[in-house]
Amino acid sequence: MELGLIGYPVQGSLSPWIHHQFLDQLNMTGSYELYEIAPDQFEEQISDFKRKNLNGFNVTIPYKQRIIPYLDALSDSARAIGAVNTVVCHNGKWTGYNTDGFGLTAALEERFDDLFYKDKHALILGAGGASRGIYYSLLQAGFNTVDISNRTYEKAVELTGLNNSDTITSPMTFDEAEQKINHYDLIVQTTSVGMTPNEKAQVIDLEKIKKGAVVSDIVYKPFWTQLLKQAYQKRARVHHGHEMLLYQAKLAFEHFTGQSVDAKGILGDFEKMIKSKNEG
Repeated sequence: MELGLIGYPVQGSLSPWIHHQFLDQLNMTGSYELYEIAPDQFEEQISDFKRKNLNGFNVTIPYKQRIIPYLDALSDSARAIGAVNTVVCHNGKWTGYNTDGFGLTAALEERFDDLFYKDKHALILGAGGASRGIYYSLLQAGFNTVDISNRTYEKAVELTGLNNSDTITSPMTFDEAEQKINHYDLIVQTTSVGMTPNEKAQVIDLEKIKKGAVVSDIVYKPFWTQLLKQAYQKRARVHHGHEMLLYQAKLAFEHFTGQSVDAKGILGDFEKMIKSKNEG
């Protein structure tokens, strides 16, 4: 099983560790290589890349949209989201998928299954690239409402165009979201605010958050973002960013192999590694 990751930059990626764990689980031989492609060389190198004998590869920033014209097929969800992070190679054909948002909802359901009962309300903070897959997956998960807040209101409005479900979505500014924060059972932070080296930054204040709400931050460096620290102090439940990373990789690997693997069983070791790297 020959797998890999393309992006720029990719050095320091944790994906090889994750996928080698999954290969070991299935007693499969194989490798997972990092392929760093400079933006000005993308067209030339992706054509050479297509000649490699890979079973599949992941795609990270800045190529999740740029890869699409080179694919032979897209899953329905990848087409709707407009971005691809997983490509399966079979008989010379490339098929694109997007597991980012579904990885988050899978991780959330594993830890907080009560979120997926009736009459639950979610808020997404941010309307950038990461939010698209997350918004789409939350719509599929059956929340009553999935609201979107963003510094630029127009971008939040634009994202609502993905919604063709019965779920109600209201676009709003961060200030407006802060005023009604006690309405939400789930808050997902999708921006880079609070990421190292800007650990003190926080996208909104959670002073009025509902007790027992879940706050998920996709940032995993630092492990405890300022937003998660405040959520914990306010007796909300917290969800760290490394879990989305692990579970989207699980779904990607299952696309590559057609076999199920266990993410929960390696979560503890993955968390230790994340904390060690953050401290290093």
